[in-house]
Amino acid sequence: MSSQRTVFRNGFVVSMDPDIGEIPNGEVLVENGIIVDVGRELGVSDAEEIDATGMIVMPGFVDTHRHTWQTPVRGVLPSCTLDHYFAVMLGQVGGFYRPEDVHIGDYAGALEALNGGVTTLLDWSHISNTPDHSDAAIQGLKDAGIRAVYAHGMPTGSEWWFLSELNHPEDIRRIRETYFSSDDGLLTLAMAARQPGNVNADVAKHDWALARELGILISVHVGMRLHNVHYTPVKEMHDLGLMGPDVCYIHMTDLTDQELDWIAETGGKACIAPYVEMLMGHGPPPTGKMLARGVRPSLSVDVVSSVPGEMFTQMRTALAYDRILEFTDTPDIAFAPTLTHRDMLEFATIDGARSIMLEDRAGSLTPGKQGDIVLLNANAINTAPMVDPIATIVVFSDTSNVDSVFVAGNPVKRHGKLVGADLEKTFRQLEESRNHILGQGELLPEWAAAPAAAV
Repeated sequence: MSSQRTVFRNGFVVSMDPDIGEIPNGEVLVENGIIVDVGRELGVSDAEEIDATGMIVMPGFVDTHRHTWQTPVRGVLPSCTLDHYFAVMLGQVGGFYRPEDVHIGDYAGALEALNGGVTTLLDWSHISNTPDHSDAAIQGLKDAGIRAVYAHGMPTGSEWWFLSELNHPEDIRRIRETYFSSDDGLLTLAMAARQPGNVNADVAKHDWALARELGILISVHVGMRLHNVHYTPVKEMHDLGLMGPDVCYIHMTDLTDQELDWIAETGGKACIAPYVEMLMGHGPPPTGKMLARGVRPSLSVDVVSSVPGEMFTQMRTALAYDRILEFTDTPDIAFAPTLTHRDMLEFATIDGARSIMLEDRAGSLTPGKQGDIVLLNANAINTAPMVDPIATIVVFSDTSNVDSVFVAGNPVKRHGKLVGADLEKTFRQLEESRNHILGQGELLPEWAAAPAAAV
């Protein structure tokens, strides 16, 4: 963490804390990586000053579910179905990943997140083909300097995914002891669990018990529609007594109303990925259904093999889709949607932090929380002039507006450039990794496989 006092001045503070609200010409004081005060004219003179004139000062976005290891094959499946995705990523190319491919995937993917203002990321890492693969993923996140929940998953082979009789890899115990003996660091641990249906009942009970023994969050995909597959995963979890407030359910697009009720009744957390859910055919994002049950969903990118790796797309997609669902059958009944742009920003910040049990340190600019802060340039051609700062963030901004990013008070992006990142080297490593993985999987485009022409 930073050991200095830093005060952000002259910015439009969007705190996402209802007790603080929005403060024009506000200030945020950070000391030793912790937010100490938020307000106007704090009277601080003995601190490094960061001039945020023309900027929105906001908490970093929280992405609650990203398979970061897929960064080296970005865009390989831009218009796929969910069935096709599983066949390619888990069946065709996942087995060709080396530890170094996982490292550069997590490192570059975390840098991409930071560049877009995502300061917290849950890395759903189902690429644990060997312990070395897991170590490489963790190291990649560390090297990038992001706040992350490393959700340890299983290898990519089909024997792990279809009524599997294989328990979650025991290597998670070593990982807990080696890297996560404390829960106070930038990186924390979760289990990337498989739903009933992917595993049999005994395995599900074993895996849930293991996660709870280790005292970690359980993150699980549920209710994604696959061709000719019929199952009720949340009902099975309910019948097995597995549900609880330490479970974050991903997608939930094809669940019954009763299953959604059980998630709410047991204090479950919710994560949606609206762009990929509609693109691949998981099903309609259940945003409104969760809100009707009192569950505030979070947002996630999911996979850059198919989806842009920033949160602006997710917010706008979720907002537009859920509002059009309120369209009426007749013009005699007025169109009266209730979901707003403010809801979207809450999903992407404070609700995201709650969904992965990090609300005590991230998601809002609240004294006592860590200094995960984004400066968003509002004096830009796509955002000026500003009328509503929440609208400026959700409706008009993109990654080009992300001027500066701080994680626990440390600058990781300043004046539009990532700090300390050798991007030329990173791009070379990504290309080498892409060529290896897709070459082995017989998916590498001819132009990428051809040697570069002599100059």
